[in-house]
Amino acid sequence: MEFTFLGTSAGTPTRSRNVTGLALSRSGPKPWYLIDCGEGTQHQLMRTRYSVMQLRAIFITHIHGDHIFGLPDLLTSASMLGRTEPLDIIAPPQVRRFIDAVIENSDSSLSYPLNFINSEAPDFYWQDDHMGVTNVALSHRVACRAYVFTERNLERQLKQEKLAADRIEAGPAWGDLQKGKDVLLDDGRLLRSDDYTHIPRTARRIIVGGDNDTPELLKEASQGTHVLIHEATYTQDVADRVGPWPQHSSAQQVARFAQSAKLPNLVLTHFSSRYQSVPGGTPHINQLAAEALQHYRGHLFLAKDFDTYRLEKDLKLNKLDGH
Repeated sequence: MEFTFLGTSAGTPTRSRNVTGLALSRSGPKPWYLIDCGEGTQHQLMRTRYSVMQLRAIFITHIHGDHIFGLPDLLTSASMLGRTEPLDIIAPPQVRRFIDAVIENSDSSLSYPLNFINSEAPDFYWQDDHMGVTNVALSHRVACRAYVFTERNLERQLKQEKLAADRIEAGPAWGDLQKGKDVLLDDGRLLRSDDYTHIPRTARRIIVGGDNDTPELLKEASQGTHVLIHEATYTQDVADRVGPWPQHSSAQQVARFAQSAKLPNLVLTHFSSRYQSVPGGTPHINQLAAEALQHYRGHLFLAKDFDTYRLEKDLKLNKLDGH
């Protein structure tokens, strides 16, 4: 599984960080999924290998502008480029009204259908051939969700000794079994794929959190999760000065939770625009990492725009060079 940060700033962009957007895929850019779509997301995409023509679904965590204002631009641009494939938009109900209003009042139209799915439905579950997605309610000023992405249809390996013992000769039946299909032989025997194949590895799982001041809400979902991507808008001293109203997490809060949940990989994002990236800048963004490292002993990453990470099949998270 791979993911690329299209924006890592909270609220407003900076010279080096756009507002929130994340591209995620199982393997390579076809197909891919977009989580949140702040203003300028389509411009950020132009500097990546992801195409709106291959976009399978958009997942919106909540309705704040730095997470949705890029939607009308991206959707209408995809139409102008000739997209015809339907697009799923998983989002709070207000997002549909927002998109409809912009299209209606800007003399715009789309060349493809949108399929809106309510992210706040109590039985929410979405899947395609590559991913199964659930979500978790978070604590923010408006309804907000974290999305849990788990890969589906893992590659199978044949139990060749069992096939030989049952005198099932190599041929098309083997291929169908390896694809997860049950097979009816000419002699009337029904071969079940689960009996003649096994899945040799663990399904990879990533949580992409929205805005949230209570990381502990992800405790149950974190079991069996290999990467948590979560906001760390402030260091704790700034969070204390700002007060509780914004309902964001500090690096300290998230790190303490990740350590208690035994999460192996933590990627922090959604940083307040007050944090500087230039040498000598103050407050400096590295203070967020320094604070988190005081409380977390796993693999910690501080996201930058256009950083690309790959969660390998052996469950190691690597930042890819050249991205």
